[in-house]
Formats: sequence, structure tokens, C-alpha cells
Amino acid sequence: MAAQQSTIIYTHTDEAPLMATYSFLPIIQAYAAKAGVDVETRDISLSGRIISQFPERLSEEQRLDDHLAELGELATKPEANIIKLPNISASVPQLKAAIKELQSQGYDLPDYPESPSTDEEKDARAKYDKVKGSAVNPVLREGNSDRRAPAAVKGYAKKYPHRMGDWSSDSKTSVATMGKDDFRSNEQSVVIEAPDTLKIVHVGVDGTETVLKESLPVEAGEVVDSTFMNVAALRRFLTEQIAAAKADDVLFSVHLKATMMKVSDPIIFGHVVQAFFPTLFEQYGEQLAAAGVSPNDGLGALLSGVEALPEGDAIKAAVQQGLAEGPRMAMVDDRKGITNLHVPSDVIIDASMPAMIRIGGHMWGPDGNEDDCLAVIPDSSYAGVYAAVVEDCKKNGKLDPATMGSVPNVGLMAKKAEEYGSHDKTFEIPAAGTVKVLSGSGEVLMSHDVEPGDIWRACQTKDAPIQDWVKLAVTRSRASGSPAVFWLDETRAHDRNLIEKVNAYLPDHETDGLTIEVMAPDAACAYSLERIRQGEDTISVTGNVLRDYNTDLFPILEVGTSAKMLSIVPLMNGGGLFETGAGGSAPKHVQQLVEQNYLRWDSLGEFFALAASFEHLAGFADNAGAQVLADTLDAATATFLLEDKSPTRKIGGIDNRGSHFYLALYWAQELAKQTADADLAEVFAPLAESLASQEDAIVGELNGVQGEPADIGGYYRPDDAKSDTVMRPSATLNAAINGF
Repeated sequence: MAAQQSTIIYTHTDEAPLMATYSFLPIIQAYAAKAGVDVETRDISLSGRIISQFPERLSEEQRLDDHLAELGELATKPEANIIKLPNISASVPQLKAAIKELQSQGYDLPDYPESPSTDEEKDARAKYDKVKGSAVNPVLREGNSDRRAPAAVKGYAKKYPHRMGDWSSDSKTSVATMGKDDFRSNEQSVVIEAPDTLKIVHVGVDGTETVLKESLPVEAGEVVDSTFMNVAALRRFLTEQIAAAKADDVLFSVHLKATMMKVSDPIIFGHVVQAFFPTLFEQYGEQLAAAGVSPNDGLGALLSGVEALPEGDAIKAAVQQGLAEGPRMAMVDDRKGITNLHVPSDVIIDASMPAMIRIGGHMWGPDGNEDDCLAVIPDSSYAGVYAAVVEDCKKNGKLDPATMGSVPNVGLMAKKAEEYGSHDKTFEIPAAGTVKVLSGSGEVLMSHDVEPGDIWRACQTKDAPIQDWVKLAVTRSRASGSPAVFWLDETRAHDRNLIEKVNAYLPDHETDGLTIEVMAPDAACAYSLERIRQGEDTISVTGNVLRDYNTDLFPILEVGTSAKMLSIVPLMNGGGLFETGAGGSAPKHVQQLVEQNYLRWDSLGEFFALAASFEHLAGFADNAGAQVLADTLDAATATFLLEDKSPTRKIGGIDNRGSHFYLALYWAQELAKQTADADLAEVFAPLAESLASQEDAIVGELNGVQGEPADIGGYYRPDDAKSDTVMRPSATLNAAINGF
């Protein structure tokens, strides 16, 4: 059903945000209905996306429409009002695990074909390729990003500062990056003068021409880039860093984005695995390849994949030998022996690097203790940002959440802007030769000489999103009074073209009295850190990847988590997309729920997104009741923070379900006492009284289930009835909401 003017779409996603939805959505729908607002759901979960690709293999009851495609179309329309919760950006191991679970639940899905040969396998692979990686965000993000810490969250962090680890001036923690022969150093960039259709070809040293991309439509003014990483140089670099970590006796860690960069970074990850275990792959590389075991999937998949091999025990012994002979490895979970190299999606740079910085430059070692580390970030495009923070903390000590300023972000991401490594323009080169980007007339626009195994990629950034991005930066600077800094490096090919466009479009806006600057990312980071320590705010205006990194880095340091950010995407055609924060911690929360029936996920991001969504709807649909819902929800959230009703750190206190009860209570109380809509006040007064009078009983019922395992019927595709039972265990609260 198409969205109507008073309709909000609340996305059904994955992991902890999904489990929280089972608890929170009934409250939202009950309250919104009183103001004539419908709140509908659309399934964009990983499992839902998989199911939607294979209707011909499934029963009528099992089939799902392609809700992601539906929302992608809606995002281009003025009536769009979408609340987007975090979803799984699937790595190949996650995709395989989801397929296996769905098959066990009776879904007739094909296995993921690693090396498709038949037409059927190629068709299945093409469908799965649509699902893996950052498949959701590029479809929905028809606007640029405005992400910042709400005043209430910042105030709470100052009043109740989270713990920050101490930094030592003699810390051995450092960031290592290639600096040459990588994506950053090999980049070429052109601005397209007129609409065209480009072609990407590989010309072998023997003259054989292979078309890598037959048709690449481009618009006038569009920025198109191409670059490659030299894999021989990458392997040398990795070998050197492994030796350096061993010599310095620090933890070895690698930090990539194997989800968003779903083509390039898993390949890089695989090279790290091979570089760390050279003897293993020298001895057993052929057997592993023959068994379909890829280092790109990580050490965990390798150990699992060799169980049935005759050489399985010997391969496991070689892994243990490699761990013993190499540097100490940073751990994801030392209790379970899960290393930094087990799963490519376990150590995502935008979550792992801020966490390391927050606890004093440490990661967890195999002995269960914190220690200094060598953080390896192969590509040098943005490694300098993290290096700047590390060096600042060594010099000036830990940051203080009670006094520090803020770094909100305006991010360029509309119309798939700057999608490095995550799309169909990234290739692992099979043979030596030259990769060329050709215009429709055959002119060579960009060209790179490549070797077998090199990783080549191209990306596009359309002109209209760039103009909108500049406008949004000026708008936010004027609204906040803070300086806006474009994090662009004039020595980088892509950034040079963006700087020219920024300089061309800034005069279209009123900038008198504003501070608008352009700085290279590492310098911009150092400048922002200097201001942060003085309690001052600085808007970071960045491209897509840095948007992703900065909107985790600074919030984690400022307020303890990126899940509490207000994330608004003003869609370019007038609608609104409201994102609820990052989901990097979501997997661990689900594990705890299943083990202890305790969900620590904090839904504060959902509260802020929902209020912004109501406010947007009020203006678009001329719905005064929606504005009342927005205003009272904001007030209730402020009370929620002051009363400290977020989930407690340990079992025994309120968890996500308890936090939803208190939000419902405070929201009902605010609605009951507001004067803008007497009818709504009258409707909510009895509910407010009922929830308040039954507080002890409700909290007792919610907390009483903790401590025992919880059955939700699946990780990637939980059972609705079981999950509803787990996430709504208070009969008293259910009766109040359902009756209302």
C-alpha cells in the first residue's frame, strides 16, 4: 500500500534494533493513532531482502515483496517519511549464515555460489550480490546527511560523563598506513562535461580486451574517479607491519569496512589473513582453495571449513603455530578465542577505532587484558584522521565528555555519492594490463596499469547532491553559529574537483558572518580536536566515507555511543528520512538477550528520530496533532534522560523493555498536561494515570524474566510470535497499551 500523507514508515530491520521494535512499535502505533497518524512497517532486514529475491522458489505464505525497492521509489517523492533503523550490511559469511538459517526454517533458497558456473548459479549469485554489503543505504538516501548530538544527549553526557581510558604520553599505540601504491595515491578524477555513457575495459598485455563495465551512464557536471591498490605493495606493507607489531610487542589489529566496502575490503582482509599465516597458505593453500575455503571470509570460516578435510587437524595446528609465532593479536572476544581476523565484519573501522581511542589507545589481547596496539589501516585516504586523534591524545591526554565540544556532520551521500568499493565498479584484476575508462566516443578519460590481483575501483558523485551538500553546510552553520569545515585535500584528485565545485557554489548562499573553510582531513581533525578541548563545536562537512567514520568517531568520544545521535536526511525532493543511529553493537546485544533475556540496546536514537518524523509530518500534512506528538515526545525524552532510564549496564536493572515503559509513561504524562490540543490531553490523561499507578508492577514483570535463556526463533529471521512474547513480557503494560 502506498504511503499516504499521514503515514510514517517504520523499518523492520535486524538484530537488536529489530528486537527493540517488537517492544516499542506497539507503543508508537497506539499513541500515533490518536493523532490520526498511521505507522506502517516495511521489511528491509537481511533475511527479508534475501526472501524477496526468490519468489518463484517460495510458497505464497513465505513470499515477501521487495520492500527496499518500494521505499527507494518512495524516497524520491515529497510524501516520503521513513524511519530507518540500523540493518545488517552483510559480509559474505553473514550472508551465508542467513541463507543457512532460512533454509533450516523451510525456505527453499539456493546456496551462495562462490564460483558460479551454470546459468542457475550465476542468476543466484547476481541476486545475492544485490543483497550483500551496504545494499540498503544507497537506495534510501536520496538526500544528504545532517547528523548531530541532540542538546538533551549532550547535556546528559556533561552531567553524567561516561568513562574514558587514560592515555599515556609514552603509549606505543600508533596507526600504520600504506601512503603509496594505494587507493589514495593512485586516484584519478574527471568532471563530465555533458551526459554520456562510459565504458570500463581491461586491455591485457597481449592486447586482449575485456569489458568490465559495458554501460556507465553519467550526467553533466558529475565527478567520476578511478583508482587501484597494488596488491604486491599491500602484501609487503602487511608483512612489515606484522613484523613491527612483533618487534614492538604491541597487539596487531587491522581496521577495514568489509560491509560498506563489500568488494574491496573483504579482498584486503583476505590478504591480511594470508600475510599473518604465510606458512599455512604455503603448505595448504591449494587444498583450501580446492575446498572452497577463502581467506576473504576470515579465520573463523577457515577453521570451520577444514573440519571435513583430511588435512583438517594439520591445518588447525598450522593456525595455532601462526598465532604463536606472530605478534599478539587484538581480540574481538578473548573468552571465546575470536581474534581480529576471525570474521571480516567483526572489526569495522568506524566502530573499532573510536572504541580503541576511548579506552586509552588499547585493545583487548589474548590474555584478556588491555594493551597498546598497532592499528593497521591499509589505504591512506582517511587513516590520517585516526592518526591525528591518537597523536592528540598522546600529547594532551584523554578527552573529557563533561567539558568537550561537539563535531556534528554534514555528509555528502545523496544518489549513491562516493560509494567506494561497495558497488559494481570494483574489480579484482585477473591479469596484467591496463584498465581504461572510456567516453562514449572512445576517448580515454582515465587509465591505470595493473597487475594480477590488484583491486581497481571507480565511483561517481553527481552534481546536484554536491550543490545540496554545500547548501546544507551553510544552513547548519548559520543555524548553529558553528564554523563549517569541508574535509577535502587539494593534493587528492577527487577532492580537488570537489573543492572547485564548493568554491563555485558557496557564492550562491549568504555566508556573511559565517566561518566556512576547507582543510585536508588530518588537519581538519586536528583543528576540530583543538576546539573540542576548548568546549567549542565545529561542523565537519565530509564525503560519504568520512561521514560514516566521523559520525561514529566523535559521538563515541562525546556521548559514549553513536546510537544517540539525531540523524536527519532531508530528501532532495522534499521528503524526510530519519535514521536512528549506528548498529555496531547490535550483534552482542542479541547474544546477551538469547543467553540472559536481557537486551541492553538503547532506543534513544529511535526516540529522537520519531520526534523529528512527527514534526516533519506535521508540516507536510498540516497535522497539528503530529506536532503535539513531536513536542511532547521531545519533552518526554528530556525527562527520560534526566531520570536516567536508559538500559542499565548489568542484568538486574531495567533493560530496553523497561526504557520503553518509562518513555511511554513520560510521553503520556506530557500529552496529558499539554494545552495545544485539549482533546488529546483528555484522551491521554487516563493512560498516564494508569501507567504511573502500575509502575512497580510493570517494572517487576519486565525485570522478572531476566536471567534465563530467551527463545526468539532465529537470529536473522526471528519468529514473530516468540519475539513478541520475549519483548513484551509485562501483561500489565500490554493490557494498558492494547486497551488504549
